[in-house]
Parts: sequence; structure tokens; C-alpha cells
Amino acid sequence: MNATRQESFNPPKIDLKQYIRSIPDYPKKGILFYDISTLLRNADAWQIAAARMANGVAKWNPDLVAGIESRGFVSASPLASSLGCGMIMIRKPGKLPGETISLNYDLEYGQNCLHIQEDAVQPGQRVVVIDDLLATGGTLQASIELLRKVGAEVVGAAALIELKELKGREKIDVPLHSVITYE
Repeated sequence: MNATRQESFNPPKIDLKQYIRSIPDYPKKGILFYDISTLLRNADAWQIAAARMANGVAKWNPDLVAGIESRGFVSASPLASSLGCGMIMIRKPGKLPGETISLNYDLEYGQNCLHIQEDAVQPGQRVVVIDDLLATGGTLQASIELLRKVGAEVVGAAALIELKELKGREKIDVPLHSVITYE
């Protein structure tokens, strides 16, 4: 095991919600959008958020973290670096070179499709799935199923923000770590 993975991070106790901007009626009327760009551009807050995510995920000892397009890449990349593991991408159709494996899934308002490179995971590798936001859970659970389809052992999932009232956690069949929660 990489020594970096064993380190414990001790981020300061601050309320990261103060760095998240809420935008009503975006991207459509009735949606309250939680904008992480205000957190990302504050160096101290972003470092603390990244350390809290690393603390929550380190216990699963992943070989890889899988970022979900596209905002999941923002958290997955520094997380992989902190944990000393690799990073892979789960993307929309037509965005990955080479042979890919796909999974179609239903959303509350339609359908979507995710792709992963067929050789992204070696059978049995321990993978944690990362996204910026957990709402209803459809995309995160579909990503877990897609990773299993290519032979991954999905040991956990993490989100920068979790909207608890939408009960997405109930759809996820692996342990979940969220850094910031809204009721």
C-alpha cells in the first residue's frame, strides 16, 4: 500500500456551505442549483473540502477513483492524487477514445447513457465513484452498475454535496461519503 494512502488528513472545522452559492430556477424553473464554482475558487475552502473527501474515501483503500462527467472529474482528480491511486472517467457517448462499454439508464425526466473505456478497470480492482452532487441517485447508481459491468469491485461512492431530501442515498447500493449535506 502506498504510504500516502495511510496518512490522515485533519482539515479545519469550518462550514463549507458558506462557500456554496445557491441559484434559484437554474437550469430550469423550480430547481435550486448549488454552484460549487464559488467553493473551487477559494483556495482554502477547496483544500479543506478535498481533504474531507479524502478522509471519507481513504478507509475504502481504492485502486482507482472514477469521476462522473464532468463535475465529478473536478473532485476525482485531486482525490486520486491524495490517495496515491489512479483515476478513470465515466463519460457521455462519443467522449472517450477506443472501445467503450455503455449503460443506458432512466432518469426522473427521461433517459441517459454513460460510457467507460472497456480496458479502464482490471477485474477485481477496488473503485470508488465520485460526483459533485448526489440528488436522486440515478446517475451515481448507473455508474456503479457500469463499473461492475467492466469487472470493478465498487467499494464506495462519494459526493461533494448531498441533497438528503431527494433520498438518492437510498438508491446507492455501496457505502456513501458526502462532504456537504443539505436537508
